[in-house]
Amino acid sequence: MSATPRFWSQPIRYLRWAAIQKPAIFFSIVVGSLGPITVAVVPPIRRRLGDAQRPEIPFTYPVPTGPRQDLKGYED
Repeated sequence: MSATPRFWSQPIRYLRWAAIQKPAIFFSIVVGSLGPITVAVVPPIRRRLGDAQRPEIPFTYPVPTGPRQDLKGYED
């Protein structure tokens, strides 16, 4: 059996070895490294596809204008 390849001397061979011998670690690093790329790539694609900016969520309840009607009986 050959020795474990070193990353800096043979990166492609090391990546192939890591994908076979330690797939959970290898693919979690691959998926995790895609996160910063998606932050830059996905918003322009969404805008081109027609997904508009959503309105902001209001933090207060709108107060109605005018006088409040008096309640009669159980009409609340």
